[in-house]
Amino acid sequence: MTSNNLNTWLGALLSAMMVMFALRTIIAESKSEGAPEKPGYEVAELKDGAGGKSVAEAPKQADPAVAVAMKTSDMDVGKGLTKACLACHSFDKGAANKVGPNLYNIVGRKVASAEGYTTYSDAMKAKGGTWGFEELYTFLANPKGVVPGTKMGFAGYPKFEDRANLLLYLRSLADTPAAMP
Repeated sequence: MTSNNLNTWLGALLSAMMVMFALRTIIAESKSEGAPEKPGYEVAELKDGAGGKSVAEAPKQADPAVAVAMKTSDMDVGKGLTKACLACHSFDKGAANKVGPNLYNIVGRKVASAEGYTTYSDAMKAKGGTWGFEELYTFLANPKGVVPGTKMGFAGYPKFEDRANLLLYLRSLADTPAAMP
């Protein structure tokens, strides 16, 4: 067989494959239901109790209890998740506050009480309480939904596994880590 014949056969084979692919695509498209009536995705909304403002709800997943979720969590994965936080927060003992407060020793600390950080939102100051495991777990799912009016622009971690991993890492950031829940 000469090279011209080989090229002819390979060209014919390639052309046949392209026609089959095109036909398969056309058939698949003709069977699809077409475009949706409204573009985009539907987002469930909540009304917060304070001002009636709509707040996007965090995706629903069956959240296991914090203690159960943390038993299978991985501190190294949690540390990796903090990359999204580093633009606004520091994590090292004695490190300066950034746009947001230093998160060293956050577990067990009073809300809106980081040393030297004075620019908390009024909403965060009004929240009160202490950053326990349950409070952080809930807040990290949807910060703006839990504290409407917070300055924190991060959307949150909707997956309970991510929050549990992050909590385990945050727990380690203390001279004396808090007892596991």
